[in-house]
Amino acid sequence: MRRCRPARVRWEHPRSNADLRRLDREIRATSKKPEAMRRGELWPLNGRERRAVLRAAASGTYRTARGRSTSRDKTQMVSASSAAEMRLTAELNALPGER
Repeated sequence: MRRCRPARVRWEHPRSNADLRRLDREIRATSKKPEAMRRGELWPLNGRERRAVLRAAASGTYRTARGRSTSRDKTQMVSASSAAEMRLTAELNALPGER
């Protein structure tokens, strides 16, 4: 009976201290973002998410001024915020594995 050779493991260069410090700084900065999102701050959002949230807010303001329902705008704002929060959480979970 013939034995199979084990799969080759790719050699990776060990991380330098500068790389580890950079990753630790990135982890600290990223860990603040989901909490800021929950408080309603816009700085953690990327451009696409920021535009979606502000578009829904502007549309809701316009509809309110016209005396119409704003339920669709609220739903759009909530869905944009939850998508951004999901992205930030995934980003935060991926960074320690990078380290």
